[in-house]
Order: sequence, then structure tokens, then C-alpha cells
Amino acid sequence: MNDMTTSPVLQRKRIKPAFWFVVLGSALWGVDPLFRIILLDSLTSTQIVLLEHVILVLFMAPVLWKHRAQLGQLRLRHLGALIFISWGGSALATILFTKGLELGNLNAVLLLQKLQPLFAILLARWLLKEMLPKSFGSLFLMAIVGTYLLTFGWTLPSLEMSDFIQLGSLFSLGAALLWGGSTVMGRYLLGAVNYETVTSLRFILALPLLLAFMLSERQIWSLPSGAWDVSLVGINLLLQALLPGLLSLLLYYKGLSRIKASYATLAELSFPMVGVLINWIAFQQAVTITQLVGFLLIWVTLFTISRQQERAAQPIPAS
Repeated sequence: MNDMTTSPVLQRKRIKPAFWFVVLGSALWGVDPLFRIILLDSLTSTQIVLLEHVILVLFMAPVLWKHRAQLGQLRLRHLGALIFISWGGSALATILFTKGLELGNLNAVLLLQKLQPLFAILLARWLLKEMLPKSFGSLFLMAIVGTYLLTFGWTLPSLEMSDFIQLGSLFSLGAALLWGGSTVMGRYLLGAVNYETVTSLRFILALPLLLAFMLSERQIWSLPSGAWDVSLVGINLLLQALLPGLLSLLLYYKGLSRIKASYATLAELSFPMVGVLINWIAFQQAVTITQLVGFLLIWVTLFTISRQQERAAQPIPAS
């Protein structure tokens, strides 16, 4: 039997586990700042991201070897997309996000990541010639207002550049742009190879650039002197790479393939909720009313767009 003849009760039972996969995967992203802030006490942003990628490569290299036959399906036109995903979305974006946590308001940096889908839509229009959602201009303007509130609050920015430019928020926006672009490039690559191959290449190809960044910084590795403290740093790095890094992606995409986009938008609220809660408990940074209003404007924009896309994808009933 096809899905059209499945009872609503069975459909709800099928949707529920997938929904919670997205909830759990997104919630693990919210744990990310906890590990990064702690690691910043001992390592620079670039060093953290480099070591994180080394761990991920160790786990993903066997996956790439298993799917090595797919490498022959890649053509020269795919090279640009691979470079963007690995160098931009994996290396540079993660450095910018980590730097944003170091310099900015933790909640603002975290909540601004919800702009990723909007950047993906704009880049898909530019690169893949996809149609923009209905009333996208007004919806995007609403998101811009939300972004402004998250960055500057209700006050007008000062004419002094040091006050106007919130470095933490700018780094966060840069990361969101690169991660949104990686979504578009990943969609393009998935026409040639599977998701496992793209993910493996994303981490592996980022290593040379991260190594070059680290060498150019000429920063001394200031690891703790005690063996126990060094072990704690290693444990933090391992958990950082595997929980909000690898495991979150596996759970998220397992659930995303089985639920509607609007359901996923609701489920993804676990990401900012967990992140803000951790920032409050661990770092004593409570979310402000202004930040909450800004985030709601961005989320309403995304939810409206996802609903529009679902209605557009529904088949027109025969007359």
C-alpha cells in the first residue's frame, strides 16, 4: 500500500520518531558553544577548529574509502563546490563562529545562525536559478529587522565604527552566510555523489587550509601543563567534534528526510533553546527581550517560507 491509504494514526506514529531525531540533532548544535568557550581558555579559534577537523577526518576517512568509487563521478565543475564547502563552510565558517563566541554576545552569536536558510535561498537563486518564495522581499526585510535587533538592540548605532561594528555578530553572520552557501553547494554535489562522500571530503579537504591558517598565525600552543588538564582539553575536543559535530548531523538528516519542512522548522527550535539555556547556566548570559523579539522575527520568516514551499510542492488535485 502507498502512503495515501495509510491511516492518520499510522502516519503520526511514523512522523513522531523523525521529528524527535531533528529535535535531538538540533539540540546538540546548541551544546556547541559550551565546548568552544571552555576550549578558548587554552587554544586559539584556529587551533580548536584544526584539531576538531583532525578528529573528524579520523572518523570519516574510512567512510570515504568505502565510497571511493564515487570519486570517479566528480568532474572539474564540481571542484569549485567542493572548495567552497570544505574551505568556506567547514574551515573558515567554523573559525568565524568560534571567534564570534570569543568576542561577541553569546546569545546573539548563537541566534544569528538561524539566518542560514535565508542565505541559502538567496544563493540558490543566484547560483542555481531557483525561484524565490512568494513575498520574499518583505519577509527578508522582516528578518533584517530581527538581525538588527539581535546585533544592536533598540538603539541606533553610534557613528564611531568601534561602536557600530559588533565584531562578534559580524563573525556570526559571516559563518551563517558560508554555512548557508554550503547547503546550496552540497545540493549541487549530491547530484553526483552521496551525502557520506560529500561530508568526508568536506572535512578532509579543509585540513590543508586550516594548517596554513595556523602556521600563518604563529601562535604558541598554550596547553595546560598538568597531565589531567591536558586530558580534559582532549576530552572536550573529542566531545565537541563528535556530539555537536558528527552525531548531530547524522540525527538531523535522518529525521529531516522523513518530515515536512515546517515540522523541521519547529523541531529546530531546540537548537536556540538549548544554546540559550546553556549560556544562562554556564556563562550567566540571559537572553534579553530585544534578542527574543529579533529571533522571533527571523523564525517567523523561516516558518512562513517553509509553509509556502510545502504548499507549492503539493500536487494539484485533478478536477
